[in-house]
Amino acid sequence: MKTPDRTISRIVNAALLPELNRRDILKGGASLTLAVLAGPVLTACTDKGAGGSGAAAAMSLASSPFLRVDPDNSVVIISPNLEMGQGSYTGLATLVAEELDADWSQVRVEGAPADVKRYGNPAFGGALQGTGGSTTIAAWWEPMRKAGATGRAMLVAAAAQNWKVPAGEIMVSAGQVTHAASKRSASFGELAGTAAKLQVPTDVKLKDPSAFKLIGQPRPRVDALAKSTGTAQFTQDVKLPDMLVATVIHPPRFGGTVKSFDATVAKAMPGIVDVVSFKTPVREGVAVLAGDFYTSKKAREAVKVDWDETNAFVMGSDEIFAQYKALAQKPGLEAHKVGDAAAAYAKAAKHMEADYRFPFLAHASMEPLNCVAQITAAGCEIWNGDQLQTPNQGAVASLLGITPEQVKINMIFAGGSFGRRGNPLSDYVLDAVAIAKAGGKGKPVKMVWAREDDMHAGFYRPAYYHTMKAGVNKAGKITSWQHRIVGQSIMAGTPMDSHAPIDSSSVEGAANIPYSIPNQQIELHSTKIGVPIQWWRSVGSSHTAYAVECFVDDIARATKQDPVEFRRSMLDKHPRHLAVLNAAAEKAGWGSKLPAGTARGVVLHEAFNTIVAEVVEVSQHGKDFKVDRVVCAVDCGTVVNPNIVAMQMESAIAYGLSAAATGAITLKDGRVQQSNFNDYTVLRMNQMPKVEVHILPSTQKPTGVGEPGTPPIAPAVANALAVLTGRTYRELPFNKADVGFV
Repeated sequence: MKTPDRTISRIVNAALLPELNRRDILKGGASLTLAVLAGPVLTACTDKGAGGSGAAAAMSLASSPFLRVDPDNSVVIISPNLEMGQGSYTGLATLVAEELDADWSQVRVEGAPADVKRYGNPAFGGALQGTGGSTTIAAWWEPMRKAGATGRAMLVAAAAQNWKVPAGEIMVSAGQVTHAASKRSASFGELAGTAAKLQVPTDVKLKDPSAFKLIGQPRPRVDALAKSTGTAQFTQDVKLPDMLVATVIHPPRFGGTVKSFDATVAKAMPGIVDVVSFKTPVREGVAVLAGDFYTSKKAREAVKVDWDETNAFVMGSDEIFAQYKALAQKPGLEAHKVGDAAAAYAKAAKHMEADYRFPFLAHASMEPLNCVAQITAAGCEIWNGDQLQTPNQGAVASLLGITPEQVKINMIFAGGSFGRRGNPLSDYVLDAVAIAKAGGKGKPVKMVWAREDDMHAGFYRPAYYHTMKAGVNKAGKITSWQHRIVGQSIMAGTPMDSHAPIDSSSVEGAANIPYSIPNQQIELHSTKIGVPIQWWRSVGSSHTAYAVECFVDDIARATKQDPVEFRRSMLDKHPRHLAVLNAAAEKAGWGSKLPAGTARGVVLHEAFNTIVAEVVEVSQHGKDFKVDRVVCAVDCGTVVNPNIVAMQMESAIAYGLSAAATGAITLKDGRVQQSNFNDYTVLRMNQMPKVEVHILPSTQKPTGVGEPGTPPIAPAVANALAVLTGRTYRELPFNKADVGFV
């Protein structure tokens, strides 16, 4: 399957908006609601909260609903996962609507409340409700389809009962239930009340893929209209009666605490409500509360804070990497072993070595971190683009000394995240709640971070140092592969810490390479330093793919082998990987003549069970370079919406290229040196290459698409640059090697 060449800006176009306009506000009445757990349990109920009249008697609930059919014929899908731009609402809605045989114009989506028993992510064993790891479609592929199929069965049963005809003679298509022989028909809404009274079937048959009408088709996104017209609700858009706005002052060094502060001048400024200190298990700080962001931000400049830095982190980036480099010379914990890599290396005809250095990276999403919290006698209510609903719910409950059930989270849109809103320690959510507790006095408080706060307060993609060794025989085959990784563990010290000696997220993409190399040794040193870190788009693969795939290219060049043919020769046990590589090479015209001053680079990588190959074309312009074209081939199993797959590949390529070109968080004496997009620059529109996405057909279950497109782009560019310049690029970002992009 091939998606048309286009830029991200053309995905939402005027032709889609009329169709999206038909999904509007609910009108009320009795509602049929269906719920599905990760297992086979299915129940139904009436929802009076949306204006229901209660015409259909409520049935026993096993969980909160995933599907609601309202009398006005609206089909409402309740999404357990956050929509942060990745298309999760559209994907989940497609799964339900397909099996329900709904018309796409009926469909709208709401965010689910925080409730692990009802919305626990199956990909995480149901232990938490959250969005991450590119799991949304993969995790809910069957449960959401079952919800739709059950809804369809109940609507058919309702029609059969009303019309006194056999259920087997009833057809459902595009939101209409019909009986051809009697020429009767009804909308879903007309049957909802009757259907809600019926017993819920526990065994429904899902469609054969050959019968799919929506799955696999490029349907318009359910959030396109609201986001195109400015009516979508993000955290920054939340306005509540008597709401206060808080800006924050975080410690200039990680681990610093508030010794004292002087807010005399700030409190005297017009519009300032209060200045308070706050403390959470993650950090301490000072907050300025006012009626609006600008007033609060101006006043915080007048607050003087005396920090206790006794236990603060004071190292700089160069010192960190010096420690990492020294540690990389020592054996680490064994993460993966095949054969005897050291012995094979000693016997090899040719020896190759390389070191790679990767900086801390900010997430830098368009909507800086923010959160609205209100504390009352009943508990705490939160409005947030929440990526880890139930972990945040539990953390807030612990902070306030209440039960998780007393913490209500209203899930709304997030303006990007790339992992940052899924903080395992709930850092920014706890900030907001602690500020509301200290100075809110029962009023809702919107905590807003400025861009500088977003850059300075942590939590970053960890810095890593890699050492590589490879032994090659006389035939040019790799016989030994040794890979040592040094860096912080993302999981250590978090509620998700398994206490295993190896953090698998540090070595993913390195411990599972697809190449047939008889002797492999992958080792890990998990460091402990005071820089707060967490996952970043594509997690471990964000650095391991670069080290692995650049080193593979180094070996290919050193042995005078074509990079594509070299990879093909090592993929005899991985036909899917080979097919993806072949597709990318073919579509890119690998081996065909290029203009002078232009070169190609290729990379193959698997992340989140999705295989991606990218071929780039890079041209030289004086001292600078331009990434002209990226050809991306992807095998992500069954495709729910090819437009969204293409969008996510394009987005991942832009995001990865941006970080590779200039992205780096650096420290000096423990202080972060970057502050805003002037010194943490991102890719400009004129630098965005032409991107072609080619999706391989598959009958396998869906796998992730939000992250796997990021890892290949940086090493693919590095491999092309190596052809153009004869240099190797073993440190990111590229501007560290004076490589500029136009």
